[in-house]
Amino acid sequence: MVPLPILYQDEFLVAIDKPAGMIVHPGREVEESKWIAMKRLRDQLDRRVFPVHRLDRPTSGVLLFALDKQTAGLAQQAFELRKVAKTYYAIVCGNAPERWICETPLSSQAGDALLAAKTSFERLSVTSESFLSVDPAFTLSLLKVTPATGRFHQIRRHLLEAGFPIIGDFRYAGMERSHAFGEMLGIGTRMLLQSKVLELEHPRIGEWLKIVAPSDRDFVRFFPDVF
Repeated sequence: MVPLPILYQDEFLVAIDKPAGMIVHPGREVEESKWIAMKRLRDQLDRRVFPVHRLDRPTSGVLLFALDKQTAGLAQQAFELRKVAKTYYAIVCGNAPERWICETPLSSQAGDALLAAKTSFERLSVTSESFLSVDPAFTLSLLKVTPATGRFHQIRRHLLEAGFPIIGDFRYAGMERSHAFGEMLGIGTRMLLQSKVLELEHPRIGEWLKIVAPSDRDFVRFFPDVF
């Protein structure tokens, strides 16, 4: 089995570049170990690992684990207190605005109380002309996304509200649309959302960490001018 790419490691923490399609830890449904990041990393390092935060299954990029319970608790507290800076890249269909902020409150499930949520968006690039001969009017926008909070599917739901659901987001962009874009762009069923940068104060050492995921090959293919 191919080892998970390690972006950072010391005696307390380890960060990986999580592939799209992999869940962070075991859930209610039975999954093969190869699709569970926590189990894959545990076997790779031959020691226990503790998830510090989570990424949605279709999201790729920086994912942080602790190597002991104390460090895990301290790091999780930093996330809860919003002392962590997170940057994502997303690709959407259409010409998105240059900048905007969404502060629509969100709930985890229908009927739950609404919670404050804030996401900042910046368009980094837009395809000037279609690279797809099948549809000359087809354009893509590359967005830099900075969530100030961490609500359930926050980025995906705020982009849906703006009218720019993420390419490949089957849950919010729709099955038919996502399948059509996946075939057109040659990405299959993957969603084009990447956890690009994670910044936080090291919970045990105190130094500021900046962990960066490498450029995603599909993002590079569509926006070579940026990467």
